[in-house]
Amino acid sequence: MEARMGVKALAFDVFGTVVDWRGSVAREAAALAAQLGIQTDPLAFADAWRAGYAPAMDRVRKGELPWMHIDALHRMILDSIAEQFGFGGLSEAQRQHLNTVWHRLTPWPDAVAGLTRLKQQFTITTLSNGNFSLLTAMAKNAGLPWDCIVSAELFQHYKPDPETYQGVARLLNLPTSQMMLCASHPSDLRAARAQGMKTAYVMRPFEFGEHVPLPKVEPGEFDCVAQDFVDLARQLDA
Repeated sequence: MEARMGVKALAFDVFGTVVDWRGSVAREAAALAAQLGIQTDPLAFADAWRAGYAPAMDRVRKGELPWMHIDALHRMILDSIAEQFGFGGLSEAQRQHLNTVWHRLTPWPDAVAGLTRLKQQFTITTLSNGNFSLLTAMAKNAGLPWDCIVSAELFQHYKPDPETYQGVARLLNLPTSQMMLCASHPSDLRAARAQGMKTAYVMRPFEFGEHVPLPKVEPGEFDCVAQDFVDLARQLDA
């Protein structure tokens, strides 16, 4: 029990931590390009689409844009980069389908097995900036065994706003000290820790490609450092 640190629920970041957004988006982009006879760099396309994510959310957080969920922000970014990557001629139906690739992301190989194991001992939930319908569709498509789905959309605040971390604890009727955020992004973990959560850093060395180094973390900065979800389950005695 000591390894569990009094934690009763685990909240998971999703994009990059649970699912491989880069590989998934690139595969669909490559298939679409081949179908339409378009020359493109699918990995560069995935990277460019993702690169617009944080700036778009920041515009919402600063009030420069009204509240918009992630599907709407993803579509705004897609429309801004489509021409650059040869997708400018897509029909509206094709753009809509491509935009929902984020609903169909593939989990990392350890994700389902690790989550299933953790679920035996803890309540497991998402805490993602992805919208509720996106996370629901993703879970169904990928077989992700969540006990519940919590989206930033429920609070109309994006991480790292404090309202998101406080909000998931409130929904589960737990103090933040009995919750642990599990994420591959140190900035997310630091924001959760500032709200009283325990933290688990899960390494995802291929999230941004094999040539991009892992972010730097200080020794002992987080409560757990795990190679993957199965390793995290072992460390938490699950």
